[in-house]
Amino acid sequence: MATADRLGGIAAFVSAVEAGSFSAAAERLHLSRSAVGKSVARLEERVGVRLFHRTTRSQSLTEEGQAFYARCVRALGELEQAEDELAQGRAEPVGKLRITMPVLFGRHCIAPVLLQLAERYPRLQLEANFSDRRFDIIEEGYDLSVRSGTVADTPGLKVRKLGEHQMMVVASPAYLARRGTPQSLADLTTHDGILYGRQGRMGEWQFHAPGGGYQSASILPRIAYDDLESLLDAAEAGLGIARLPDWLTRDALQSGRLVRLLPQETSLTFAVHLLWPQTRQLAPKVRVVIDALAEAIPPILNLPPYSD
Repeated sequence: MATADRLGGIAAFVSAVEAGSFSAAAERLHLSRSAVGKSVARLEERVGVRLFHRTTRSQSLTEEGQAFYARCVRALGELEQAEDELAQGRAEPVGKLRITMPVLFGRHCIAPVLLQLAERYPRLQLEANFSDRRFDIIEEGYDLSVRSGTVADTPGLKVRKLGEHQMMVVASPAYLARRGTPQSLADLTTHDGILYGRQGRMGEWQFHAPGGGYQSASILPRIAYDDLESLLDAAEAGLGIARLPDWLTRDALQSGRLVRLLPQETSLTFAVHLLWPQTRQLAPKVRVVIDALAEAIPPILNLPPYSD
C-alpha cells in the first residue's frame, strides 16, 4: 500500500476522534462521510484491530484505539513540525511539548526552567502534568518525563540521569526540646516518624553502612503522607522527625525552623531521571528542554549538604 494511502487513513482516523464523528471529520477533511468511514475501515483491516466501538447513535475508541490515537497524534505532530521548520528555514523550537513530572519537585525545580524557555521561545507551547503517578509516556503521548527513583530499561525510551535527591533527617527545635536529640540511628527507635506514605517499608529508613552496603533504621510511623510539602509542614509543626530532600528543607534549615540530625550518617539517595521516546532525530522542541534541564537541575541536586 502506498504511503499516501496509509497517511490518509491515519488522518481520517485522527480527525474522526477529534471531531467526535465521521460526519464532522468529513467536513474538516472536505470529504464525504462514506470516504472517511471507508478510510478508517481500511485502516482497521490493515492493523488487524477494531479502533472504534460503533452504534447507531455514538462512537467511542476501543482500548487499542486510544493507544493508537496517541501514537498517531505524535507522528502527525512531528510531520507538521518538520514542515513548519522547513518553511521557516530554521530549527527553532516550535509546537506543543508535553512533559510529566513529580508534583513538588516539578513545581519547585522544573517549572522555573520551563518558564524561562517559554519566554525565550514564543512559538514553543508547553503542557505540563504534575503527578507522582508513573505514566507510560509513549502510550499517553508525552514528549518528556521526569522521574524520581529507579528506572527500568524500557524498549523505545531514552534515559538521562540528572542527579540524586540528597536526603536530610530533620526535626523542629520544639520537638527536640520536648523529646531529646537522637545521637545515633539506634536512637530513632524511640522517636515519632513523619514518613512518606508510598515508601516500601513504612517506618524504616536506609543509610550507607560504614563497611559498605546499607543499614536500616527504624522509627515509629506516627504520620504518613504521600505529599512531601505536607511532611515538611508536619516537621516544622514539631510532630516528629522527617527525612526529606535537601532542596526542600534548605530554607527551613537556614531559618532555624528545622535542625539537621545525624549529620555523620549518609542516607541513601534517590535518583532523578529524564525520559523520552527514542527517535531517529530528536525534535528541536524536545532537545532544547532536555538541554535546559540537564544544565539547571544537577546544580540544584548536588548542592553541598546543609550544615550549621
